[in-house]
Amino acid sequence: MALTWPVVLAVLLGAVLHASWNALVKSSGDKELDTALVHFLGALVALPMALWVGPPPLAAAPFIAASLMIHIGYYIALAGAYKHGDLGLTYPIMRGTAPLLVALGSGLVLGEAPTPMAWVGILGITAGVALVGLSHPGDALHHRTALTYALANAMIIALYTFVDGKGVRTTVVDGHSAAAYVLLLFVLDGIPYPSIVWARRDAAGRRAILAYARQRWPLAALGGAASIGSYAIALWAMTRAPVASVAALRETSVLFAAVLGTVLLKERFGMQRAIGTAVIVAGVMALRLA
Repeated sequence: MALTWPVVLAVLLGAVLHASWNALVKSSGDKELDTALVHFLGALVALPMALWVGPPPLAAAPFIAASLMIHIGYYIALAGAYKHGDLGLTYPIMRGTAPLLVALGSGLVLGEAPTPMAWVGILGITAGVALVGLSHPGDALHHRTALTYALANAMIIALYTFVDGKGVRTTVVDGHSAAAYVLLLFVLDGIPYPSIVWARRDAAGRRAILAYARQRWPLAALGGAASIGSYAIALWAMTRAPVASVAALRETSVLFAAVLGTVLLKERFGMQRAIGTAVIVAGVMALRLA
């Protein structure tokens, strides 16, 4: 498997989509509810496509079941991180640490130990993500709850990356398309976490959920579609390139989140982010040459 330019460009597009839906969740006044709403509506978006594409093979079922359980933890940790810390603090830690964990474990789990040049690329992207995302790295030590959620989520991200990477490869080897795995995963994934959020609220809280959903659903549906597109691209890429390389490329979403903040919210980009951008680009080039 090799990381070709078409795969690189596709994963970078997925990174843009990922940054977009995470920014949507952070803009919400209720992070837990918005996370649930994005993925519930994402499941509704995925359902007709899943019926059209058809189901994955039975051999993929254990991977989908495991991924669904892991993703519940992901959503809980994501909402917790955004509740206790800013997007600019928690998002880079979650997304920057995860590819490093994937690279460390990919040799044992997948039999795909990164080459020396791939390690240069992975470490470059990780360092660049930190430079772009963390304007004040020392702040993390003063937000221990947010830091705990973010680091826990990095481990969860690495775990579901391994599970889904193997699951989608099993699907493709069996003669099915990667889309069959991805779409069924999203349809089923739209049930557990929203159900947990609904069950945790009292009658007044549930009425508030319905009122919030009526107001927020167009944006949440777009976020759900972006989430599907982002992860579908990443899993498709894992059938054509090493998982650790794809995982690292996907985390360039931190750079795109910073660009969105600069363009839409008029945030300052600054020299540190400019240097981080250069480091990320160098890391991408190293991965392509690995």
